[in-house]
Amino acid sequence: MSARTKEVKEKLPAAPAPRPLIAVNADLVAPKNGAAFARLNIGYIDAIMAAGGLPLVLPPLRKDNLADIDALLDQCAGIVLTGGADMDPRRNGQPLTAVVNPMPARREEADRYLLAKIFERKLSVLGIGVGMQQLNVFAAGTLHLHLPTDNPKAMPHYDQTGAPHRHMVLIEEGTRLDDIYGTQELRVNSTHHQAVNQIGKRMRVAAKAPDGVIEAIESTDPNWFCVGVQWHPEAETASALDVQIFECFVQAAVRAADGVLAAA
Repeated sequence: MSARTKEVKEKLPAAPAPRPLIAVNADLVAPKNGAAFARLNIGYIDAIMAAGGLPLVLPPLRKDNLADIDALLDQCAGIVLTGGADMDPRRNGQPLTAVVNPMPARREEADRYLLAKIFERKLSVLGIGVGMQQLNVFAAGTLHLHLPTDNPKAMPHYDQTGAPHRHMVLIEEGTRLDDIYGTQELRVNSTHHQAVNQIGKRMRVAAKAPDGVIEAIESTDPNWFCVGVQWHPEAETASALDVQIFECFVQAAVRAADGVLAAA
Protein backbone atom coordinates (compact mmCIF):
# COMPACT_ATOMS: atom_id res chain seq x y z
CA MET A 1 0.00 0.00 0.00
CA SER A 2 1.44 3.37 -0.98
CA ALA A 3 1.87 6.15 1.56
CA ARG A 4 -0.74 8.22 -0.34
CA THR A 5 -3.32 5.39 -0.26
CA LYS A 6 -2.67 4.83 3.43
CA GLU A 7 -3.09 8.53 4.13
CA VAL A 8 -6.43 8.64 2.27
CA LYS A 9 -7.75 5.57 4.09
CA GLU A 10 -6.80 7.02 7.44
CA LYS A 11 -8.81 10.16 6.65
CA LEU A 12 -11.97 8.22 5.76
CA PRO A 13 -14.62 8.17 8.51
CA ALA A 14 -15.08 4.87 10.29
CA ALA A 15 -17.85 2.73 8.87
CA PRO A 16 -20.97 2.77 11.06
CA ALA A 17 -21.74 -0.35 13.07
CA PRO A 18 -24.07 -2.68 11.17
CA ARG A 19 -27.73 -2.24 12.04
CA PRO A 20 -29.85 -5.28 12.94
CA LEU A 21 -32.17 -6.35 10.15
CA ILE A 22 -35.85 -5.95 11.01
CA ALA A 23 -38.32 -7.64 8.68
CA VAL A 24 -41.51 -5.76 7.81
CA ASN A 25 -44.32 -7.20 5.72
CA ALA A 26 -45.64 -5.23 2.78
CA ASP A 27 -49.31 -4.71 2.03
CA LEU A 28 -50.86 -5.82 -1.27
CA VAL A 29 -53.07 -3.47 -3.26
CA ALA A 30 -55.15 -5.24 -5.89
CA PRO A 31 -57.44 -2.81 -7.76
CA LYS A 32 -60.26 -4.21 -9.88
CA ASN A 33 -58.76 -2.50 -12.90
CA GLY A 34 -55.01 -2.37 -13.31
CA ALA A 35 -52.00 -4.21 -11.97
CA ALA A 36 -51.62 -5.19 -8.32
CA PHE A 37 -48.67 -3.80 -6.39
CA ALA A 38 -46.94 -4.15 -3.03
CA ARG A 39 -47.04 -1.12 -0.73
CA LEU A 40 -45.50 -0.10 2.57
CA ASN A 41 -46.17 3.15 4.39
CA ILE A 42 -42.90 5.02 4.77
CA GLY A 43 -43.61 5.55 8.47
CA TYR A 44 -42.61 1.95 9.20
CA ILE A 45 -39.28 2.44 7.42
CA ASP A 46 -38.52 5.68 9.25
CA ALA A 47 -39.55 4.34 12.67
CA ILE A 48 -37.37 1.24 12.35
CA MET A 49 -34.41 3.30 11.18
CA ALA A 50 -34.86 5.84 13.98
CA ALA A 51 -34.87 2.94 16.48
CA GLY A 52 -31.52 1.67 15.19
CA GLY A 53 -32.73 -1.11 12.90
CA LEU A 54 -32.50 -1.64 9.14
CA PRO A 55 -35.84 -2.60 7.57
CA LEU A 56 -36.00 -5.59 5.24
CA VAL A 57 -39.27 -5.51 3.29
CA LEU A 58 -40.97 -8.89 2.87
CA PRO A 59 -43.23 -8.91 -0.21
CA PRO A 60 -46.44 -10.97 -0.26
CA LEU A 61 -45.06 -13.88 -2.26
CA ARG A 62 -47.18 -16.45 -4.05
CA LYS A 63 -48.16 -19.45 -1.96
CA ASP A 64 -45.72 -21.81 -3.67
CA ASN A 65 -42.80 -19.41 -3.02
CA LEU A 66 -43.43 -18.66 0.65
CA ALA A 67 -40.76 -21.05 1.92
CA ASP A 68 -38.17 -18.79 0.32
CA ILE A 69 -38.95 -16.27 3.09
CA ASP A 70 -37.25 -18.56 5.64
CA ALA A 71 -33.76 -17.63 4.44
CA LEU A 72 -34.57 -13.94 4.97
CA LEU A 73 -36.00 -14.53 8.44
CA ASP A 74 -32.76 -16.33 9.36
CA GLN A 75 -30.99 -12.99 8.96
CA CYS A 76 -33.51 -10.87 10.87
CA ALA A 77 -33.50 -10.02 14.56
CA GLY A 78 -37.24 -9.30 14.59
CA ILE A 79 -40.30 -8.47 12.53
CA VAL A 80 -42.95 -5.76 12.39
CA LEU A 81 -46.41 -6.90 11.29
CA THR A 82 -48.03 -3.94 9.59
CA GLY A 83 -51.57 -2.64 9.46
CA GLY A 84 -53.95 -3.04 6.57
CA ALA A 85 -57.43 -4.23 5.67
CA ASP A 86 -59.38 -6.83 7.63
CA MET A 87 -58.62 -10.52 7.92
CA ASP A 88 -61.13 -12.69 6.04
CA PRO A 89 -63.44 -13.82 8.88
CA ARG A 90 -64.47 -16.95 6.97
CA ARG A 91 -61.01 -18.39 7.63
CA ASN A 92 -61.76 -18.13 11.34
CA GLY A 93 -65.30 -19.52 11.29
CA GLN A 94 -67.12 -16.19 11.18
CA PRO A 95 -69.37 -14.80 8.42
CA LEU A 96 -68.27 -12.24 5.86
CA THR A 97 -70.57 -9.22 6.14
CA ALA A 98 -70.85 -5.94 4.25
CA VAL A 99 -68.94 -4.02 6.96
CA VAL A 100 -65.84 -6.23 6.63
CA ASN A 101 -63.18 -5.18 4.13
CA PRO A 102 -61.01 -8.30 3.65
CA MET A 103 -57.40 -7.98 2.56
CA PRO A 104 -56.37 -9.72 -0.68
CA ALA A 105 -56.08 -13.49 -0.24
CA ARG A 106 -52.46 -13.42 -1.38
CA ARG A 107 -51.44 -11.11 1.45
CA GLU A 108 -53.39 -13.14 4.00
CA GLU A 109 -51.68 -16.35 2.88
CA ALA A 110 -48.26 -14.69 3.13
CA ASP A 111 -49.06 -13.23 6.55
CA ARG A 112 -50.30 -16.59 7.88
CA TYR A 113 -47.03 -18.18 6.80
CA LEU A 114 -45.11 -15.44 8.61
CA LEU A 115 -47.20 -15.90 11.75
CA ALA A 116 -46.47 -19.63 11.79
CA LYS A 117 -42.75 -18.92 11.57
CA ILE A 118 -42.91 -16.16 14.20
CA PHE A 119 -44.57 -18.46 16.75
CA GLU A 120 -42.35 -21.40 15.82
CA ARG A 121 -39.13 -19.40 16.20
CA LYS A 122 -40.35 -17.10 19.01
CA LEU A 123 -39.13 -14.30 16.75
CA SER A 124 -39.35 -10.86 18.36
CA VAL A 125 -42.45 -9.24 16.90
CA LEU A 126 -44.33 -5.95 17.05
CA GLY A 127 -47.84 -6.20 15.59
CA ILE A 128 -49.56 -2.98 14.57
CA GLY A 129 -53.25 -2.55 13.72
CA VAL A 130 -54.37 -5.70 11.93
CA GLY A 131 -50.92 -7.09 12.78
CA MET A 132 -52.02 -7.17 16.44
CA GLN A 133 -55.29 -8.83 15.49
CA GLN A 134 -53.40 -11.47 13.49
CA LEU A 135 -51.22 -12.30 16.51
CA ASN A 136 -54.33 -12.78 18.63
CA VAL A 137 -56.18 -14.92 16.08
CA PHE A 138 -53.11 -17.10 15.46
CA ALA A 139 -52.99 -17.67 19.22
CA ALA A 140 -56.60 -18.98 19.02
CA GLY A 141 -58.25 -15.72 20.04
CA THR A 142 -61.25 -14.06 18.40
CA LEU A 143 -62.21 -10.64 17.05
CA HIS A 144 -65.12 -8.23 17.14
CA LEU A 145 -65.78 -7.86 13.42
CA HIS A 146 -67.36 -4.41 13.71
CA LEU A 147 -67.38 -2.53 16.99
CA PRO A 148 -70.52 -0.45 16.36
CA THR A 149 -72.44 -3.70 15.84
CA ASP A 150 -70.70 -6.15 18.19
CA ASN A 151 -70.19 -3.65 21.00
CA PRO A 152 -72.72 -0.80 20.61
CA LYS A 153 -71.62 0.77 23.93
CA ALA A 154 -68.08 1.26 22.63
CA MET A 155 -66.98 4.83 22.06
CA PRO A 156 -65.91 5.85 18.52
CA HIS A 157 -62.61 4.25 17.50
CA TYR A 158 -62.38 5.85 14.06
CA ASP A 159 -63.63 8.91 12.22
CA GLN A 160 -66.05 8.03 9.43
CA THR A 161 -64.80 10.97 7.37
CA GLY A 162 -61.23 9.69 7.51
CA ALA A 163 -60.05 12.59 9.65
CA PRO A 164 -57.51 11.92 12.44
CA HIS A 165 -59.09 10.46 15.57
CA ARG A 166 -57.55 10.05 19.02
CA HIS A 167 -58.59 8.63 22.37
CA MET A 168 -57.07 7.58 25.68
CA VAL A 169 -55.84 4.08 26.46
CA LEU A 170 -55.19 2.68 29.93
CA ILE A 171 -52.05 0.54 30.16
CA GLU A 172 -52.17 -2.47 32.46
CA GLU A 173 -49.76 -2.22 35.38
CA GLY A 174 -46.87 -4.70 35.41
CA THR A 175 -46.98 -5.41 31.68
CA ARG A 176 -44.17 -5.07 29.18
CA LEU A 177 -46.08 -2.13 27.69
CA ASP A 178 -46.05 -0.49 31.11
CA ASP A 179 -42.25 -0.80 31.14
CA ILE A 180 -42.00 0.64 27.62
CA TYR A 181 -44.20 3.71 28.05
CA GLY A 182 -43.71 4.31 31.77
CA THR A 183 -47.25 5.63 32.18
CA GLN A 184 -50.70 4.18 32.84
CA GLU A 185 -52.50 6.62 30.52
CA LEU A 186 -51.63 7.29 26.91
CA ARG A 187 -53.38 9.23 24.17
CA VAL A 188 -53.19 7.35 20.87
CA ASN A 189 -54.39 7.65 17.28
CA SER A 190 -57.26 5.35 16.38
CA THR A 191 -58.50 4.17 12.97
CA HIS A 192 -59.96 0.70 13.62
CA HIS A 193 -63.47 -0.71 13.43
CA GLN A 194 -62.49 -4.23 14.57
CA ALA A 195 -60.91 -5.25 17.87
CA VAL A 196 -59.76 -8.22 19.92
CA ASN A 197 -62.67 -10.05 21.57
CA GLN A 198 -61.41 -13.19 23.33
CA ILE A 199 -57.73 -13.03 24.12
CA GLY A 200 -55.52 -15.75 22.58
CA LYS A 201 -53.76 -18.52 24.46
CA ARG A 202 -50.65 -17.45 26.38
CA MET A 203 -51.51 -13.83 25.59
CA ARG A 204 -52.62 -11.13 28.00
CA VAL A 205 -54.25 -7.72 27.76
CA ALA A 206 -51.68 -4.92 27.91
CA ALA A 207 -53.97 -1.92 27.40
CA LYS A 208 -57.64 -1.04 27.07
CA ALA A 209 -59.63 1.97 26.01
CA PRO A 210 -61.84 3.57 28.69
CA ASP A 211 -64.82 1.69 27.19
CA GLY A 212 -63.10 -1.66 27.81
CA VAL A 213 -62.08 -2.32 24.19
CA ILE A 214 -58.73 -4.13 24.09
CA GLU A 215 -56.07 -1.86 22.59
CA ALA A 216 -52.87 -3.87 23.15
CA ILE A 217 -51.84 -7.45 23.85
CA GLU A 218 -48.59 -9.21 24.65
CA SER A 219 -47.22 -12.70 25.24
CA THR A 220 -47.15 -14.01 28.80
CA ASP A 221 -43.65 -15.38 28.07
CA PRO A 222 -41.23 -12.91 29.72
CA ASN A 223 -38.45 -14.03 27.37
CA TRP A 224 -40.37 -13.30 24.16
CA PHE A 225 -41.01 -9.79 22.88
CA CYS A 226 -44.41 -10.37 21.30
CA VAL A 227 -46.44 -7.16 21.54
CA GLY A 228 -49.41 -5.96 19.54
CA VAL A 229 -50.96 -2.49 19.59
CA GLN A 230 -54.16 -1.41 17.92
CA TRP A 231 -52.92 2.14 17.34
CA HIS A 232 -50.26 3.18 14.81
CA PRO A 233 -47.01 4.31 16.48
CA GLU A 234 -45.38 4.70 13.05
CA ALA A 235 -47.90 7.27 11.78
CA GLU A 236 -47.52 11.04 11.64
CA THR A 237 -50.35 11.29 14.17
CA ALA A 238 -48.46 9.17 16.74
CA SER A 239 -47.40 10.67 20.07
CA ALA A 240 -43.81 11.43 21.03
CA LEU A 241 -43.90 8.51 23.46
CA ASP A 242 -44.54 6.08 20.60
CA VAL A 243 -40.89 6.31 19.58
CA GLN A 244 -40.12 4.21 22.65
CA ILE A 245 -42.02 1.14 21.50
CA PHE A 246 -39.88 0.83 18.37
CA GLU A 247 -36.68 1.45 20.34
CA CYS A 248 -37.55 -1.17 22.97
CA PHE A 249 -38.61 -3.63 20.28
CA VAL A 250 -35.36 -3.30 18.32
CA GLN A 251 -33.27 -3.56 21.50
CA ALA A 252 -35.16 -6.66 22.66
CA ALA A 253 -34.87 -8.21 19.19
CA VAL A 254 -31.11 -7.73 19.19
CA ARG A 255 -30.76 -9.26 22.67
CA ALA A 256 -32.87 -12.26 21.69
CA ALA A 257 -30.98 -12.79 18.42
CA ASP A 258 -27.63 -12.54 20.21
CA GLY A 259 -28.85 -15.12 22.72
CA VAL A 260 -29.79 -17.53 19.94
CA LEU A 261 -26.37 -17.14 18.31
CA ALA A 262 -24.59 -17.64 21.65
CA ALA A 263 -26.52 -20.84 22.28
CA ALA A 264 -25.87 -22.23 18.78
